[in-house]
Amino acid sequence: MNKKDYYEVLGVDKNATQNEIKSAFRKLAKKYHPDVSKEPDAEEKFKEAQEAYAVLSDETKRKQYDQFGHSAFDNNGAGGYDFSGFDFSDIIREAFGGSFGGGFSNFSDFGFSGFGGGSTSRPTKGPDTVIQMELTFEEAVFGTKKDITLTLNETCDECHGKGGFDEKTCDECHGSGQITSEQQTIFGAFMTKTICPKCEGKGKTYKKECKKCHGTGAVRANKEIEVKVPAGVDTGNQLRIKDKGEAGTNGGPNGDIYIEFIVKPHSIYVREGNDIYLDLPLTISEAALGCKKKVPTLYGPITLTIPAGSQSNDKHRVRGKGVENINSFGKGDMYIVLKVKTPEKLTKEQKKLFEALSKTDLDSGKEFENIKQYL
Repeated sequence: MNKKDYYEVLGVDKNATQNEIKSAFRKLAKKYHPDVSKEPDAEEKFKEAQEAYAVLSDETKRKQYDQFGHSAFDNNGAGGYDFSGFDFSDIIREAFGGSFGGGFSNFSDFGFSGFGGGSTSRPTKGPDTVIQMELTFEEAVFGTKKDITLTLNETCDECHGKGGFDEKTCDECHGSGQITSEQQTIFGAFMTKTICPKCEGKGKTYKKECKKCHGTGAVRANKEIEVKVPAGVDTGNQLRIKDKGEAGTNGGPNGDIYIEFIVKPHSIYVREGNDIYLDLPLTISEAALGCKKKVPTLYGPITLTIPAGSQSNDKHRVRGKGVENINSFGKGDMYIVLKVKTPEKLTKEQKKLFEALSKTDLDSGKEFENIKQYL
């Protein structure tokens, strides 16, 4: 199913503040609300704006969307995230309050099932859980398996998530899950719908409450989950574990677990994307005369030929010794950066050698000549 980008739907950029997102939704609600708009596709555009606002106004959902796009909410509800329970009533009233003076009679909140205090009897996906996982540098590069233990809501196995036994239709709302009331104001009559307080929007009650879950349909339990960390992850990457989170309600699926990775720094390697950088110290004589150096890599040591006359910050590229690309085949490269070190302490013999060397012509070259012309 092709869906528009949520930022595009609201007409804001990806760095928009929450106030800007809210303001954009107000304008669209005022333009496309089916109670006032005469445009033929108003209902579709209004629902589209509701969906975009429900995600982008929630920091956790927004972060998941920025990371994974619409696929973060695949198989949840009608082709996307399950918005049941998201109440748009306040912001929609704000949108029309300034223009209509609060006097738009019998104004409905309109929306998907569950909006504005509707029935909550439909299956609802459980909330998602976001946790952080710390990895060593090597675990992130090569991948690993880790066991995590979470305390989550599990569907009660006594009542199978219903919360009770001997089901009957709620006599307060007559099975609708909502109570409709009329409020008279100086601007006219307002019809409001609220969740039925007796059945909490389910439309049904039970003669006998489940003792194990105390009527909630869920119990807290420790759950051990094996996490397979793919090779190549980096700090800030997220891994989605589908249907392993909090229990849903009314037979809805479990929520998802999102693992956000934090990778510890390495003592000698620095990672930039899929490339690895290593500073390799050289003595003055090694740099001047050239040599062969044994160099550590993530995949074992290699021998690198250092040419005579090497300078500090010279780079040597070793192909395929970087990090595996998490989204495709292939690996990054390794860059070995030479660092010529001047000795801080010299023996008498070394000092004599440097004194003798200093009497020879070592200050030839373009860099020295450029300075000399100003002396």
